[in-house]
Amino acid sequence: MIIVMNKTATDEQIEFVVSKIKDKGLEASISKGTEKTVIGAVGDERLLDPKLLDNLPGVEQAMHIVKPYKIVAREWHPEDTVLDIRGHLIGGKHIQIISGPCSVETPTQMQKAASAVKAAGVKLMRGGAFKPRTSPYTFQGSGFDGLEMFRKAADNEGLPIVTELLDVRHLDKFLEQKVDIIQIGTRSMQNFELLREVGRLKVPVILKRGMSATISEWLMAAEYIASGGNHNIIFCERGIRTFETYYRNVLDVTAIPVLKKETHLPVIIDPSHSGGKAWMVAALSRAGIAAGADGLLVEMHPNPCEAWCDADQAITPDELKSLMKELTAIAKILGRSISE
Repeated sequence: MIIVMNKTATDEQIEFVVSKIKDKGLEASISKGTEKTVIGAVGDERLLDPKLLDNLPGVEQAMHIVKPYKIVAREWHPEDTVLDIRGHLIGGKHIQIISGPCSVETPTQMQKAASAVKAAGVKLMRGGAFKPRTSPYTFQGSGFDGLEMFRKAADNEGLPIVTELLDVRHLDKFLEQKVDIIQIGTRSMQNFELLREVGRLKVPVILKRGMSATISEWLMAAEYIASGGNHNIIFCERGIRTFETYYRNVLDVTAIPVLKKETHLPVIIDPSHSGGKAWMVAALSRAGIAAGADGLLVEMHPNPCEAWCDADQAITPDELKSLMKELTAIAKILGRSISE
């Protein structure tokens, strides 16, 4: 259930509504927009009668949300959520590009990558210290040593970092290294214990779509995180598995406007894993931004031919610079901007 407060509602009136919700054994989550405050009641909604709440001072309207996801639903928060990652905005009018290598390899490679990311005008850096691979015999990542390598290289260029969390036992180390955005990968989208753990944090989370997940399943996975109190969630469409074998995955561009309708949270795409080939990245990136995506997660390697994993889909530093110019022009046409 959501309770929409009117524009003149006082803090005391808001707290009174919250107390009524908690008296019934439900949790209350407050979302303050520029125009109105919306209170979400999470729990067994049958215990609450909207008509009783409608009559409380400061309440404009109380209504049940029939969808299974509540907090991430646009009904609960009509305005676009804009996240602030160390001064870099994503969501609303702000488009954010995140780039870097698939995996953390060596200190030299990471420093070159960080310098290339900064030179291209990209504000956030990605890199995998832990790699979930299909085969147990392929490179699995550099682990905690890689995470330290990544943090140092990014700090040298003043870049916030994005990296994937595979195991709740790694969480303390991630917090120690002050990871700016935790990525939940496609294989972990329905690892519910992992979702609950990151839901207890305030660290922003990129939630990648499971390779065969429906939109509803994806939204419900986000609800696990949000229900723990962490509303700093970014959806990432990374391509879904179909019968087609020419390319790695199918970028579901349709998912972008659908999510924009269903949720207030930012939506980005991963054009690298979608196509699986570097030559596809620019075209898929343009399509994603044109369809309304709030950003990209792009793989770039200082020397793709030497990459330890996913070499085929990594673009070069020069290609990243060219891509940024193209995307800046597209964003301008749409009345948006590549965020500083």
